[in-house]
Amino acid sequence: MSTWAIGDVQGCHDPLQRLLERLKFDPAKDRLWFTGDLVNRGGQSLEVLRLVRSLDAASVVVLGNHDLSLLAIAEREEKDQKRVNPDLQRVLFAEDRDLLLDWLRARPLMHVDEALGFAMVHAGLAPKWTLKIAAKRAQEVEKLLRGKGRRRLLKQMYGNKPAAWAPSLEGMDRARAIINVMTRLRYCDVKGRIAFDEKGPPGSQTPGYYPWYEVPGHAPRELPVVFGHWSALGLFRGLGAYGIDTGCVWGGPLTALELGPEPQVVQVPGLAHASPGHRD
Repeated sequence: MSTWAIGDVQGCHDPLQRLLERLKFDPAKDRLWFTGDLVNRGGQSLEVLRLVRSLDAASVVVLGNHDLSLLAIAEREEKDQKRVNPDLQRVLFAEDRDLLLDWLRARPLMHVDEALGFAMVHAGLAPKWTLKIAAKRAQEVEKLLRGKGRRRLLKQMYGNKPAAWAPSLEGMDRARAIINVMTRLRYCDVKGRIAFDEKGPPGSQTPGYYPWYEVPGHAPRELPVVFGHWSALGLFRGLGAYGIDTGCVWGGPLTALELGPEPQVVQVPGLAHASPGHRD
C-alpha cells in the first residue's frame, strides 16, 4: 500500500491519467492526496473533477483558491457564469454540475494524518499556527462552506484585508483571513502579514518577507506539511515542508510524492502546449 500526494492538477486530465498509470495506482490498496486546485486553465477541468470524485474512497482533496473560485462563480447568475473561461464553463453547464460542485464544496481546507506522519494544505500556514491550531481554523471555514451561509462566504471571501491572521478577528474578516492563509499564502513577514503580490521564487521577494515555511520564530509544526499553489517555487523539500506544485498547466511536470519515511518523487510531463500567463 502506498500513499501519493499529487501537486496542482489545474484541469490537466491527460497528465493526471499518465501519472496514475506511472504509479500503477490501485484504488483497492493505494491512496492519493491532492494539494488542491483541481480545476482551471488546463482545459479538462470537468474530466478531472469526474475522475477524482470517482476515486473519492481512495483519496483526500484539500481546497485551493481556484476550487473556491469555481464554487463562488457557481453561486452567481447564469449570465455571469457564461463570462468565465471555457474550461470552467464546461463544469458549470455540465449535466452533473451539482453533483460535482456539492462534492467539491465538501472537501476540507486542511488534512492531517498523524498515523502516516504528514499534513497537507493548499498554500501555507500562518507563522503562529501549530497544526492543531490550523486544523481548528480550517474547520471554521469548512462549517460555513457546508452550511446555509455559504453564499455569503463565497461572495465575500475575496480581498487582501485583513492582511494577517489575528485571533481577535470576527465574522467575514476572520473567515477571509483563514482562506487567504490556507489558499493564497506564499510569503509573509514575522507578524504574518501576507505579501499577496510576491509570487516569484525565493530571493525575488521584498526584504522583510519570508517563504511561509521559514519565517523566523514560527510555531513548531508537529508533522511535515505537503503543499502546492507555488509553481514558481517548483519541487521543494526541506524545513519540514514539501512543495509539489511544479506547474503542470504551465508546461512543467505533474508531480507525485510518496508519503513515507523516505519520500520518493515521480513525475510525468505536463501540458505540451502551455500558454504563458499570470500564475496564481
